[in-house]
Amino acid sequence: MADEKPQKDKKGGKADGGKAPKSDAKGAAAGGKSAKGKDKAEGGAGARTQGRPHSLGKKPRLRVHYEEKARPALMQRFGYSSPMQVPRLDKIVVNMGVGDALTDQKLMDAAVNELSQISGQKPSVRRARKSIANFKLRENQPIGCMVTLRGARMYEFYDRLVNVAVPRIRDFRGLNPRSFDGRGNYSMGLTEQIIFPEINIDKVGKIRGMDVTIVTTAGTDEEGRELLKLMNLPFRQR
Repeated sequence: MADEKPQKDKKGGKADGGKAPKSDAKGAAAGGKSAKGKDKAEGGAGARTQGRPHSLGKKPRLRVHYEEKARPALMQRFGYSSPMQVPRLDKIVVNMGVGDALTDQKLMDAAVNELSQISGQKPSVRRARKSIANFKLRENQPIGCMVTLRGARMYEFYDRLVNVAVPRIRDFRGLNPRSFDGRGNYSMGLTEQIIFPEINIDKVGKIRGMDVTIVTTAGTDEEGRELLKLMNLPFRQR
């Protein structure tokens, strides 16, 4: 009996002694895991920051032009009391109709690919809302594609549109200064997508036009026209 008691104590002590290192090891493992996760999160954030393209970290050229030149000129021209009242570009909507896609789905795929190259953003496919028998059109059939640009992509597309694409229009003499909708938004039609340098003419299957709508925060056409003039949109001289 005397010999068994020390053995029980020994076993108990051994069990107790085994539990403590186990809990310590578990805590150390948890601490190491959290520290490892923290380092991984910090490393991942740093990697994302380092791998980010330089163009995304800097303002577009025409946005800087608006903030430094166009906005002060508009405040002086119309006498705004706050910079928040000054009209600005809100978004640009590009719409391309593909009516012949009713007979060939490949034409829609080509139009989506070309519009994504032009805008730098994947367009959405627009579908028919109702069936029209005279046009052999059924509800929910794809008939066009469109893309809405905001922020930096909007300014970059506007820069390429004004300085590269529009001057390449055949017999170009300026844009119509009266194509406003009464609320400061400007719309124009382009008859060829090949005026954009992103499009390879050798791979174009069919010449397509598109509608470009420049949406501004201006309340009147006069304010919108003055804004786009200061943003270098080439209007036709009266």
